[in-house]
Amino acid sequence: MNDSPGWATPGSSPSDDDRQATPAGRPATDGGAQQPQQPTGDPKWSAEQPPPGQWSSPGATPPADTPPPAAQPAAGWGQQPGTSYGGQYSYPGGPGQWGRAAAAKPGVIPLRPLGLGEILDGSVATMRTHWRSVVPITLVVATVIQVISVLVQKFMLSDLPLSSTEDMTAEEAIDSLGSTLAVSVVNQFIQVLGTIVVTAMLTMIFSRAILGQHSSVSDAWRDARPQLLRLAGLTLLLALGIILLGAVLVLPGALAGSVGLAVVGFVAWLPLIIWLGIKFSLASPALMLEKSTVFKAFARSSKLVGGSWWRIFGITVLTSLIAFMVALMVVAPFQMIGLFAFGGGIDSLEDGSAQSAWGPLIFSGIGLIIAQTIIMPIQSGVTVLLYVDQRIRREGLDLELARAAGIENYGTTGG
Repeated sequence: MNDSPGWATPGSSPSDDDRQATPAGRPATDGGAQQPQQPTGDPKWSAEQPPPGQWSSPGATPPADTPPPAAQPAAGWGQQPGTSYGGQYSYPGGPGQWGRAAAAKPGVIPLRPLGLGEILDGSVATMRTHWRSVVPITLVVATVIQVISVLVQKFMLSDLPLSSTEDMTAEEAIDSLGSTLAVSVVNQFIQVLGTIVVTAMLTMIFSRAILGQHSSVSDAWRDARPQLLRLAGLTLLLALGIILLGAVLVLPGALAGSVGLAVVGFVAWLPLIIWLGIKFSLASPALMLEKSTVFKAFARSSKLVGGSWWRIFGITVLTSLIAFMVALMVVAPFQMIGLFAFGGGIDSLEDGSAQSAWGPLIFSGIGLIIAQTIIMPIQSGVTVLLYVDQRIRREGLDLELARAAGIENYGTTGG
């Protein structure tokens, strides 16, 4: 079976029986037109994949005296990429590039390979246009995360000794470090759970926004719910992989008491997890939109990222920097208010009481709620649009999206 599936309509589970590929050499019955034969290349990729450096016809060019085939009905996004749509791509920009004026834009992005600005703009445009669906999801999840985080920090850190670092005994220092690590682990676990829910639901909203369709919160939840456990498993496997790599590379040096060996292990561990993180960065949208399994989603991400690792890495890093700057600008004023108006100012930072005082915790939590409500849709949107962009570049997904959006004869000569 071809492992480059068509775009799955949210709420459906595509199967091989649902796809409408025409067998090779078999004449079509629609309008009497002869359907071009399917290529017999590598089944791992779509038959529409163009040669490097240019976009070519997904099917054979019909003779001049042969009327164009009748428009095929939009059968959803489950159409197999190898199926021919007839005609040629229209690219007035010339060979090797897409004419920007020719690409249809039924939703938040044009149906062609995307640039950096278009990916960021599409993410922001979805949040702005579909805010009635996006904001409630992120606001509720961010609020739950921060309420639990504030309570955890308040009651797990309130019993720590407030003596200065110089006056701490070895036992107090160990207790303080252990409590801080425990709070960090709990907060990260809560953050991961919330991110899974947000990612799943926002992926469905973005998938409809690309087609210019609206998705309510209930629609997004209904579409995402069947894949939530798989998405949780995917996230857990990624986290376990990072931890195991760290244990293999860093822990031996730490246990041996060799700082140099531990540093060498860390230097090897950090770039490796970055490389794997980008390699599998598209697994989440592949899992949700293709209704696949966890391991198939990893394989799909690896294949889609292949050859474009540096580009995806650069866009991901830039998005993270933007998110960090937005969070800093939003959270910092609230932290200052909580610290100086209700937390005792600089003295509370020196004696450590600020980390468990209600004022700083509550105001910092409010700032983080606002920041996460803004940041999470942007980051999720960039990931989904990177996935779509890679499939357009490699598999001609724009044709399926056009059909799903109801655009007839898209990509044909003069279309």
